Amino acid sequence: MKIINISVRELVEYVLRSGSIDSTFRGTSSMQEGIKAHKKIQDSQGENYTKEVTLKEEVKYRDFVFKIEGRCDGLIQELQGITIDEIKSTARNLGDIEVDYNPLHWAQGQIYGYIYGIQNNLLSINIQLTYVNIEDYEEKRFLKTFSIKELQKFLEGLLDKYLELAELKADIEEKRDISIKSLEFPFKNYRKGQREMAVKVYRTIIDEKRLFVKAPTGIGKTISTIFPAVKSMGEGLAEKIIYLTAKTITRTVAEDTFKMMKQKGLYMKVLTLTAKEKICFNEEVNCTKEGCRFANGYYDRLNMGIVDILKNEDMISREIIERYSRKYDLCPFEFSLDVSIFVDAIICDYNYVFDPRVSLKRYGDEDYKNYIVLIDEAHNLVDRAREMFSSAIEKRKVMDIKKLFKDKDKKLYKTASEINKILIDIRNDDEREYSTYTEKPKDLIMKLVSFTTSAERWLAENPKKHGYNELLDLYFEFNSFIRISKLYDDRFTTFVERSRNDVKIKLFCLDPSKLLNDITKENKATIFFSGTLSPLTYFIDVLGGEESDYKIILKSPYDRENLSLYIYPLSTRYRHRKMTYKDISRMISNTIREHPGNYLIFFPSYSYMNYVYENFLYYNENLKTIIQEKDMSEEDREDFLNNFSKDTEKNVVGFGVMGGIFSEGIDLKGDRLKGAIIVGVGLPQICPERDIIKEYYNEEGKDGYDYSYVYPGMNKVMQAAGRVIRTEDDKGTVVLIDDRFLSQKYLDMMPYEWRHFKVIR
Repeated sequence: MKIINISVRELVEYVLRSGSIDSTFRGTSSMQEGIKAHKKIQDSQGENYTKEVTLKEEVKYRDFVFKIEGRCDGLIQELQGITIDEIKSTARNLGDIEVDYNPLHWAQGQIYGYIYGIQNNLLSINIQLTYVNIEDYEEKRFLKTFSIKELQKFLEGLLDKYLELAELKADIEEKRDISIKSLEFPFKNYRKGQREMAVKVYRTIIDEKRLFVKAPTGIGKTISTIFPAVKSMGEGLAEKIIYLTAKTITRTVAEDTFKMMKQKGLYMKVLTLTAKEKICFNEEVNCTKEGCRFANGYYDRLNMGIVDILKNEDMISREIIERYSRKYDLCPFEFSLDVSIFVDAIICDYNYVFDPRVSLKRYGDEDYKNYIVLIDEAHNLVDRAREMFSSAIEKRKVMDIKKLFKDKDKKLYKTASEINKILIDIRNDDEREYSTYTEKPKDLIMKLVSFTTSAERWLAENPKKHGYNELLDLYFEFNSFIRISKLYDDRFTTFVERSRNDVKIKLFCLDPSKLLNDITKENKATIFFSGTLSPLTYFIDVLGGEESDYKIILKSPYDRENLSLYIYPLSTRYRHRKMTYKDISRMISNTIREHPGNYLIFFPSYSYMNYVYENFLYYNENLKTIIQEKDMSEEDREDFLNNFSKDTEKNVVGFGVMGGIFSEGIDLKGDRLKGAIIVGVGLPQICPERDIIKEYYNEEGKDGYDYSYVYPGMNKVMQAAGRVIRTEDDKGTVVLIDDRFLSQKYLDMMPYEWRHFKVIR
């Protein structure tokens, strides 16, 4: 018999969901208030009430054994009988909720009731739905009694409707496992260091650990992580692979790797997730049945779309999601998330795993215990994590809502006025433009909770009224702030930025290591890898690593003599920059003349780049010169890179910004790029937030300046230089322009492949 593992929630939702998307209020209450309401109800019960009871059972039906598992909110044991209690929190008026308000709620309780009933030889059992209002904690209960035979028949009815998908899933898994067992490494030979890396990844998965890998360009990091992860799936060591990237270009590399393995015989379902704003079919995102035909009746058509795409597609790209979404009139973003439950591998952005505001809500905490998470270009995760674990609110937005709702809703107006008053007090508390506090603003947060609860009610009841979109935006911002406040500890600070008429309050995550540790330790295995994970001790520290974690440093597989590296000891410190424009222009010209080819020139800022660019153009009119613009579209980026063609007759010189879109992730092989000239040591711009990070690490007994400025800066330098040598046949030139590169601190950070540099005097 075939075995299908399925949660109570997954079964119920797949079979019984119907109607339209209301992405804002599908859960009816904000998560934190819902949890609080649940706990309040549970804690108020007597001794005969057991909360959070895990129930699991193997149910044989047709040709399958369904391993069904879930957790009911409460179990009430009384003389007159057993009751399963399901608690549902809502912002709606309880007077609007009738006994059959939501069939899914009853269905969950009924399955829990069946499992408990047959395990305890009961003839009947009570199912209770407890609705609680998150504003005033008013309760409303409905009670039904079912015979165990009734519940058995109900469950079998659900399983019957699930059979088509069950058979499809079982078939996919069988084919997948057979293909993996016969799958060989897709290249004739392993590159130098590649086998070592792949073996280490596989061992990490077996041992259920975390691994930090520093592997230079040329190792083949993507295949060296995906291949062992896939092989481990075939042996039943994991259920799903999640491949995380920070940029579209690295996403494409991961897709191409899976496609290559498919050509070698691999059968797997691989899905790429695309951000809602990019994949939405409408000009403006409006996830309501009134505002979008793809949201209207979404769940009535969803299952047909899921079965169809799983039957016919393996590599599920953005284009394929869009095609099937149009075929069944489905929201492409929500459809991709619903499909993600059933695929073997997901390629997506960091935020789907780490961001508490947008992570994969369809997955429970338990799910990740069987997932392998591969984190590409992991050096990017440090700043991204700080961003994901931080949140801010601004007074001006509160004022706008206050004015808008003065005559619309008394409660919202009153609460907005109170929030505004608190923000004014915070602004007036200090005359400085910036200040920090070690405590989170508790009074403010309490008012935000009150506001979001009222806002949720108003938004649910007034989807078409003036002010809806404005309130919705603020609702999300406040919810984000509240959610981040739950994570607040001594690794955070409250950062206040003041102006004449405004004030911005930011819950600023200084050190994301604990939060990253908490998330990654729940995975089956987590692999952090990058070509520039250096110094490794720094990255292990800030990414939440521990002494017991595995680590590996690999050398470049390429002959280091293929790279000609020069250091030009010129000061590019901010105060000296005006004096360097001509010298740098001349250095660029000399380098291209002596080592002809296409070049990328990287600068620490747009202004510095523009000044040198103008000077360079004045003396080099004959050279084809292009420059990076701010806020370039994907088409603009492609046009920029297309200039670096193998067939070009003239040398191309591209000016760009270090740490920007062209300084990492791009792959210009062979003659498409012959060299890179890097101006400065990449230090992030001095700003209050960076200085606060510096002070935090100083107090932790570490070198705060290195943690906040030097290491992130040098990482940008190494990423930019890494654009030059992409294959074993590539030869190229890198020039580092700054006298600090010759200091011991920077010499110590240089990889082995750079230590044959020459100094230009």
